[in-house]
Amino acid sequence: MPLVTTTEMFKKAYDGGYAIGAFNVNNMEIVQGITEAAKEVNAPLILQVSKGARAYANHTYLMKLVEAAVIETGLPICLHLDHGDSFETCKSCIDGGFTSVMIDASSKPFAENIEITKKVVEYAHDHGVVVEAELGALAGVEDEVNVSAEASHYTRPEEVEEFVSKTGCDSLAIAIGTSHGAYKFTAAQCTRNEKGELVPPPLRFDILDEVVKRLPGFPIVLHGSSSVPQEFVKMINENGGKMPDAVGIPEEQLRQAARGAVCKINIDSDLRLAMTGTIRKFMAEHPDKFDPREYLKPARAAIQAMVKHKLIDVLGCDGKA
Repeated sequence: MPLVTTTEMFKKAYDGGYAIGAFNVNNMEIVQGITEAAKEVNAPLILQVSKGARAYANHTYLMKLVEAAVIETGLPICLHLDHGDSFETCKSCIDGGFTSVMIDASSKPFAENIEITKKVVEYAHDHGVVVEAELGALAGVEDEVNVSAEASHYTRPEEVEEFVSKTGCDSLAIAIGTSHGAYKFTAAQCTRNEKGELVPPPLRFDILDEVVKRLPGFPIVLHGSSSVPQEFVKMINENGGKMPDAVGIPEEQLRQAARGAVCKINIDSDLRLAMTGTIRKFMAEHPDKFDPREYLKPARAAIQAMVKHKLIDVLGCDGKA
């Protein structure tokens, strides 16, 4: 099976009340962990690559890893550019074999966002590639994305119809309170539970509901949607790390979003935490070990277990490939 676009995936997800997991990939072990989990539960997949990942791993290496995953799993897999920051970056990925790209011009004024997005859409559609765009600005830091809390703002529902109609984009990422990275919220924005862990403010489902009313049947995307599992934060901190007050989006809120119009949920930080925590623990327990295979194998297994949980319990897309 060749790489696919998200068109059919999103239609089925919207109608079926589930979301597709969009997992960021950077190396072989991450690709293997994600795709083996999806194969195990027969789930469709979006593997997404940031500009930073392309710089780190090289476009050709990433393409061949994803092609290998398609061969090994037989699953419908979409290869997506995450947070393309320019027409040139998007064009490079389209020409290089990606089946989906995101153009993120959300930091630009509304009219300029439309202009840039439309240019990408026209080129992509001419080459059989779909386009994700963004309205609203998520706070947080992840790869090239760095938006301060002051510069972030929720999506304005009154803008979505004009934006989609003028750009022709195929899906829309909106800002309803998610945030990039492992430090999604400050302590001042949160409360604390009985364990002393931060509890973030709830997502703005009222904004999502209003967007859905204005764009019935249109695929919505959530960025910055890692839940930052506390067991891996604790594992990192207990083995030489320092990640105080790292907190993410509660999984029950993501499941609620997935039952509605949200067809794609992005997950990156959780993968990094699972891999880093597992490697730190292994190194602490086995200071004599130096073979990368010995610590990357359990790290890969941790990613596979986490992704399997996400596919079944959060996204609800198991058995939907």
